[in-house]
Amino acid sequence: MRLIASMIASFLLCFSLPTVADEAAVEAMTEYLMFQEYESGIILPQQIDQSVFEAVTFIDTRDLEQFEKQTIPGAIHIEWRQVLERMDEIPTEKKVIVFCNTGSLSAQAAFALRVAGFDNVVVMQSGLLGWHDNAAYKP
Repeated sequence: MRLIASMIASFLLCFSLPTVADEAAVEAMTEYLMFQEYESGIILPQQIDQSVFEAVTFIDTRDLEQFEKQTIPGAIHIEWRQVLERMDEIPTEKKVIVFCNTGSLSAQAAFALRVAGFDNVVVMQSGLLGWHDNAAYKP
C-alpha cells in the first residue's frame, strides 16, 4: 500500500504547477505590458504594401512541414518555440514581421521577443491566411 501511495505522490509531483514564479520574468513581462500602446505589437496584412514588404524581414513561425509547403516569399523559418534560442538570426536594424497560419503562435513568439528587447518585432494579425486574403502587396 505504501508503494502505491509513493507512486501516486511521485506522479502528482510531476504534474504540479510551480509554487513560485520567476520574479525577474514576471517583472519584465509586467513592464512590457504596462507601457505598450494598444497596437504596438501588430501589423495588419492590409498595411503590407510593396514598400513595407521590401523593407521588412518576415519570419515564418510555423513548423518546417508547413513552411516548406507554402510561405511568404523570402521568409525565414524559425519555429515559434525556437525564437529565443535563435535570437542571433533575427535582425535588429529593421522591422521584423512574425507570422503563423492565423497569428496565435506567432503572437507568442512576438511577445517573447519583445520582452527580450526586440522592439522591432510585430506579429501579423490573421497570419498567412490573412496575408493571402488581404495583403496590399503580394509578389
